[in-house]
This record gives sequence, structure tokens and C-alpha cells, in this order.
Amino acid sequence: MTPPRARTWGRIGQTPVVRVRGRGSGRVSMAGMACYKPDQRSRLIDAIREYRSRKDEPKGFGWRDFRDLIVHARIQLGGPIVLVWDNVRLPLTAGMREFIDANAGWLTVFQLPTYAPDLNPTEGVWSLVKRDIGNLAAAD
Repeated sequence: MTPPRARTWGRIGQTPVVRVRGRGSGRVSMAGMACYKPDQRSRLIDAIREYRSRKDEPKGFGWRDFRDLIVHARIQLGGPIVLVWDNVRLPLTAGMREFIDANAGWLTVFQLPTYAPDLNPTEGVWSLVKRDIGNLAAAD
């Protein structure tokens, strides 16, 4: 995920400078689930993966990472899950299909059309997260 450019403020005539260490080749991937359970507060269950251009390091999430996220959500919520995929291609992989079929008793999966922000409530959440990351200057 590449953060958008962000604006900051400074005194008139003094341009603020943010020093950044490293060559900036890192990458951060995020996956999340907005979880709703009747008569309880909603939850955001998420996972983050950092990529630092190291040999044999995965660049992003694989189907096993999403599987673990779903299992983690099941443990936290303690009930059946109705999963609504947005524009993720992982449900098409053989491993993920086998996982979905094997757990059909507690896991129901629906896939949204390619671009449907009006059907997907998490689009607004990721928009806010990306906006805040634009002003982040992480030290490590």
C-alpha cells in the first residue's frame, strides 16, 4: 500500500523537513475484516505484513495468511462467519477453496463485484487509514 502525499504545516518561510532513514524500499500490506455480531459492538480484526526486500521474504499476503486471519476471527467471535470478499483474488486459489469447502459448517463466503464501494463498508475505513499513514514518519 503506497500512502498518498500529505500536507503538513510549518512557520511562514520555513519549509518543514522530515528526515527518513534507509532507502525506502520497504512495503506494508494490510488485511482486515469488519466484524458485526448482533447486539454487540463491531470489531476490526486486522493483520499487517512488512516487506523489506529480503531474500525469500513474501511481498504480501498469501492464502494461508488469510486463512489464519479467518480462523483468528472465528476464535474471537465464537460463532459462524459470513465472509464478504471484496476485490481479492485469493478465493480463487485451490488452497483457499479447499479451506472454504472443508469449513462450510461455520464459514459462508460471498464475493462482491470487482468495484463496489457502496456495498463494502470497509472502503471508508481504509480511506481513513491511508490518510493517516501519509503523515507517518516511522523511525524503524
